[in-house]
Amino acid sequence: MRFNRMLLSATLVVVALVIQVSVLARLHLPGAVPDLVLLTVLALAMVYGHVGGALIGFAAGLLADLAPPADHAAGRYALVLCVIGYLAGLAKPDNGQLKSATGPMAVVVAAAVGSTLLYAGVGALVGDTAARHVGLGSLLFTAALYDLLLAPFVVPGLMALARRSENNLLGDSNSAKAADVSSGWLASGTGLRIGSQRGHRVKAARARVARAGRIKGVKRL
Repeated sequence: MRFNRMLLSATLVVVALVIQVSVLARLHLPGAVPDLVLLTVLALAMVYGHVGGALIGFAAGLLADLAPPADHAAGRYALVLCVIGYLAGLAKPDNGQLKSATGPMAVVVAAAVGSTLLYAGVGALVGDTAARHVGLGSLLFTAALYDLLLAPFVVPGLMALARRSENNLLGDSNSAKAADVSSGWLASGTGLRIGSQRGHRVKAARARVARAGRIKGVKRL
């Protein structure tokens, strides 16, 4: 990934994780907790694509696994967000612009349900049965509801910010290429002028030498 992508993604993920741990997790809402980290990964994945989404999802999930008060094995949520980020990146628009809000909202609902199911499935494989005691059905419903309500305030803004950073980088590279091309044209034009001047000087010198030879020959005769 490019440096500007890494810097922007790291900043957004850290801010989202701090808000989720310090604010959203303390609301004590029934069922699931609004997943701001998941929404951040989705927004960046729908701009950077499936590879960037997978990398960002893995890093964000690993931070969430290590952030207190973590009560599960490290790497569990990293695997979940890595898969979700990859799949969300496949829904990236071709031109980078969203035609409607239906697509992103559908991605949010599918990601909320899919991440909850995948998290519970991975937990069942490692012996964590907490989802059964809480109730998987209520977790799925509340996770989709909370993320869907929070998504309009998070996803469009983060996608616009990521697209803006990408456009700025492309604009800088294009201007640098234009400067290189223009300097190349100037260099080639200068080279042509210098070459033509040298050619005229050589021709003039040869003409003078030829003239001198002819004059000397006449005098000898």
